Amino acid sequence: MAFKKRNILPGFGIAMGFTLFYLGLIVLIPLSAIFFKTATLSWSQFWTTVTTPRVLASYRLTFGASLAAAFINVTFGLLVAWVLVRYRFPFRRILDSLVDLPFALPTAVAGMTLTTLFAGTGWFGRYLEPLGIKVAFAPLGVMIALTFIGLPFVVRTVQPVLEDLDREIEEAAASLGANRWQTFTRVLFPQIFPALLTGFALAFARALGEYGSVIFISGNMPMRTEITPLLIITKLEQYDYSGATAIALVMLIASFALLLVINMLQWWSNKRYA
Repeated sequence: MAFKKRNILPGFGIAMGFTLFYLGLIVLIPLSAIFFKTATLSWSQFWTTVTTPRVLASYRLTFGASLAAAFINVTFGLLVAWVLVRYRFPFRRILDSLVDLPFALPTAVAGMTLTTLFAGTGWFGRYLEPLGIKVAFAPLGVMIALTFIGLPFVVRTVQPVLEDLDREIEEAAASLGANRWQTFTRVLFPQIFPALLTGFALAFARALGEYGSVIFISGNMPMRTEITPLLIITKLEQYDYSGATAIALVMLIASFALLLVINMLQWWSNKRYA
C-alpha cells in the first residue's frame, strides 16, 4: 500500500494563503497607501512638489551618499570577510561579533557617537578639521554614517560564500602558473561576485532609508546636508501629507528601479558563471 508523503509544514494552498496575507498586510497595503495619497495631487502639483530645489538637493545627497557608502562597503566588506574566513588570530571571534554591532546598536546612539567622534572638538575631528577635512555637519559625515550601518550586510552576505570555496581550486590555479592576482580575478572573484552584488544591494537599500544615525551628524542644513527621509518627516510635521507621500513615492520608484538593475546584474552574473 502506497502512503502519501506528508510535509511537516502546511500544504501549498494554506502556506501560499498565509504568505499573501502577510505580504499584503505588511508590504502591499502600506505601499499602496503612498500611491493613493499622492493621487490626490494633480500632475502639476506633484511635479512642483518633487522638483523644488530643496527636494532635488536632498535627492542628490541621499542617493549620492548611499551609492558611495555601498561601494565603500563592498570593498572593505570583502576585505573584512576574507580576513575572518581565511585567517586565525587571537580575538577573531570578538572581531566577528563586532561586525554585527550596527545591527544591535540603536541608530540614534550610532549617530550621536559618530558626531562626538568627528565634531570639531571630538577625538578625530580635532585633528581632521585643521587639515581642512570637515566630517560632522557635512556631506562626508552622512557618507560615514551610511557606511557604518551598511557594512554588516556585505560581510554577512560574502562570508558564507568564502567559507564554501574549495582551497583546492586556488592550489590548482597556482600549479598552472597563475599568480595571486590572476587567481583572485579569474578564479575567486567570479564565484563571489553575485554575493557582492547582493551585499551591495542590501547596503544601498538600507542606506536610502536611514534616518536615526544621519540626523545627528549631518546637521540637517537645507540644500547642504538635509537627507530625503528627514525632508519627508518635516513635511509630515507640517501636516503636508500629500507632499510627504509624493517625495516618498519618488524614492520608492527610484529604489525599485535601481534594485531591478542590480537583480538583473545578479541574474546575468549567475548565468554567465554557472
